[in-house]
Amino acid sequence: MLEIIIGGYCALVWLIFIKLKWFPWNIKTQVGAATGALALAATIIFTINVVTPSSSDVRVINYVSEIVPRVAGTVARVAVEGNTLVKKGDVLLEIDSTPYRLRVKELEARLADAIASAKTLKQDLDSAKSSTQSAQAHLELMNKRLQEAQVLAKAGAGNQYDVEHFRTEVKKAESALATAKSGEAKAQIRLDATIGPDQASVAQIKAQLESARYDLSSTIIRAPADGYAINVAVRPGNYLVSMPFKPALSFVEREQRILAFFDQNELRYIQPGDKAEIAFQVLPGQLVKAKVDSIVWANGQGQLMQSGQVPNAPLEMAPAPLAQKYAVKLVPVAAEGAAPAVLPMGARGGAAVYTEKLAPLHLLRMVMIRAQSLFNYLVLKLH
Repeated sequence: MLEIIIGGYCALVWLIFIKLKWFPWNIKTQVGAATGALALAATIIFTINVVTPSSSDVRVINYVSEIVPRVAGTVARVAVEGNTLVKKGDVLLEIDSTPYRLRVKELEARLADAIASAKTLKQDLDSAKSSTQSAQAHLELMNKRLQEAQVLAKAGAGNQYDVEHFRTEVKKAESALATAKSGEAKAQIRLDATIGPDQASVAQIKAQLESARYDLSSTIIRAPADGYAINVAVRPGNYLVSMPFKPALSFVEREQRILAFFDQNELRYIQPGDKAEIAFQVLPGQLVKAKVDSIVWANGQGQLMQSGQVPNAPLEMAPAPLAQKYAVKLVPVAAEGAAPAVLPMGARGGAAVYTEKLAPLHLLRMVMIRAQSLFNYLVLKLH
């Protein structure tokens, strides 16, 4: 478009100075015409770069999840082929579940035994109380026999041996009573030890069983979102471990982000909702309509890493590093009744954003972005 304007300007100069000869075509008018052309071109370029900025660095970014099994085991089945679209929840891999199923059955048996044992705790407490009462009655009897033996011994009707015998029996009865009371207290504690509606032993086995069932369900690895399984090199018989540095495969989510990077002084008029057009190299001759979602007002130059060291100041006389660009998030806008374009991860291209300033000049940028889209047809290499 700029070339068209300059061509029109040259045609106007030719008409005025050469064809109609309204003014003489000498060195002064020639320098003036050339200076006017440069001034016109500079004014147009500097203005459109502000009111409708462009970016030559547009990137399509997808989230990538590393699929790491939560449990270890031998791969029993690979249910997906690489680079094939799958839905969220579809099965990707299956790990041999035999040891985890056996663990569940073991805990189910232990849970049944724990429930049965919990039901006998009331009977155990009643039995302990009966033992305490029996020990208490025996102690009272031995105390009475001791008192009787002491009275008879003082009256000369009994001997000292009986007194010592019943005194020993009293001590034995006291020890038996203490043991019975301790057993009763333990039975009461076991009966009172509850977590919610369950006895502690039952609740413990239930928790272990729930964990085992979760491990069993984890032997089936499912897709975390809609997307594609990439690098599916795992095969049946491989042994997988639950370690983050040993993923089974990579999963590329279908959800995408489009980021366009602009110089810092190009963002003054860009606002969320502004229209944009993107010319991707993978779509020569086509434009993707979009709108500005937001500006990511952050980059790495503004971050200080956490450290115990004092940050280094810039060296004297050293040139300052170039300012990093800011990312502008673009959201594709599909035509009415059409499905949104699915772009390959990592696609690159250029974009133009049309602000609300000087709308007539937007036509120049529209012509430029369309020319860039057509230029993408060219494959510029000699081999």
